[in-house]
Amino acid sequence: MSAPIISLESLASASSMEALLAKAASGGCSSSSCGSSAKPDDMDPAVWEKIKDHPCYSEEAHHYFARMHVAVAPACNIQCNYCNRKYDCANESRPGVVSEKLTPDQARRKVIAVANEVPQLSVLGIAGPGDACYDWKKTRATFEEVSRDIPDIKLCISTNGLALPDHVDELAEMNVDHVTITINMVDPEIGTKIYPWIFYRNRRYTGLEASQILHERQMLGLEMLTARGILTKINSVMIPGVNDEHLIEVNKWVKERGAFLHNVMPLISDPAHGTHFGLTGQRGPKAMELKALQDKLEGGAKLMRHCRQCRADAVGLLGEDRGQEFTLDQIPEEVTYDPSTRESYREVVARERGDHVAAKQAALSTVAETEATGALLVAVATKGGGRVNEHFGHAREFQVYEASPKGIAFVGHRKVDQYCMGGFGEDATLDGVIDALEGIDVVLCAKIGDCPKDSLSTAGIRATDAYGYDYIETAIAALYAAEFGLELLAESA
Repeated sequence: MSAPIISLESLASASSMEALLAKAASGGCSSSSCGSSAKPDDMDPAVWEKIKDHPCYSEEAHHYFARMHVAVAPACNIQCNYCNRKYDCANESRPGVVSEKLTPDQARRKVIAVANEVPQLSVLGIAGPGDACYDWKKTRATFEEVSRDIPDIKLCISTNGLALPDHVDELAEMNVDHVTITINMVDPEIGTKIYPWIFYRNRRYTGLEASQILHERQMLGLEMLTARGILTKINSVMIPGVNDEHLIEVNKWVKERGAFLHNVMPLISDPAHGTHFGLTGQRGPKAMELKALQDKLEGGAKLMRHCRQCRADAVGLLGEDRGQEFTLDQIPEEVTYDPSTRESYREVVARERGDHVAAKQAALSTVAETEATGALLVAVATKGGGRVNEHFGHAREFQVYEASPKGIAFVGHRKVDQYCMGGFGEDATLDGVIDALEGIDVVLCAKIGDCPKDSLSTAGIRATDAYGYDYIETAIAALYAAEFGLELLAESA
């Protein structure tokens, strides 16, 4: 019997939770795989406990768990050439959208409301829209208020690092064990092309001096966090012609100082956003340029490739944003946290993840048995849960995997405009989707019509819905084996 198919949409419904638990329990989940997702062999158990339900620190977890950002920290102490202060940062957030600024008490209300309605929620982050460490009083007050009501929620912050060393001890005291630092350079000369000024110790600095101070503070903060056992993720914005090749050196520096993950993100540069880079014509990298740089970094600090550059008030699974469902005018003045939905969801996910781990192992064995030398780049339409479960026309992004003799690896995602609206597809939108899928060999989806399938084929991209609702790795392994001539025997689990 195959693993039970459990959609994240149905999991989000508290009223259906009991039925879902019964369905999962009777769906053939073997005793060897139930209970929790298997820990990687090379990972310390204490580290695994910190990341296994964190969608940003674990690629596997991002299929099942959601994050929430609260925009309580608008003040910032540096100016970046990719940021316009009228909006959320165009590279750390969705560009051109102003976050709903919150007080710590408003943030507490909003987090409780989301936790009651989004059982996937596991992480609360403060990512601005300014700097969480510079606007520290609001950041600290928010964490204190939320943790009193929801003590099991993970707390994390994002910072440019300038004020970080001043607050590491407090972060440790509050059990904040995930910190993201944006580090775009380790050579201050390159920093002068990215940062016009910083504000440090009640004084504004410009030019080389500003970059030198920022660099030293970032390295100090990273080292202090590592010494206290706090996991760090380094964000770097890839700016072609400015720091793209230099990020290889950045990767070495942060690895040496104990960074857990390095996340290289594409510059978002559009004149409409009003940033310096956007107005001066600085382009962002193409998808395949970003992948090429990430490939060069393999073997250095462990890479994060599933980042979605979330806005400062994002809510939901990575790749979706439900923030507009939880604006303040939709939240009661008095809210009480009910932990039952989140607890039930975690029970369901533990079973599902156990089966998923077993399916991954079988898929990797299939790929290894081909003894092939080729590689496939596969784009997957998915709603979450680690399955091929989204209609091609409904997809707003495709998750990209590479199958090769090394195995099956998640290597990125491609954002697209939804092709099918109200049952009809727009040709212009389809052209944009095809452009976004540059370099892709095969598209996997739950369903696709003949018209888009033919258009993709004309562009040299195959598309199939033959593996709809399979686990992603299972589908890719079967596809890879068929591509390279291995006949698979039909098996029933």
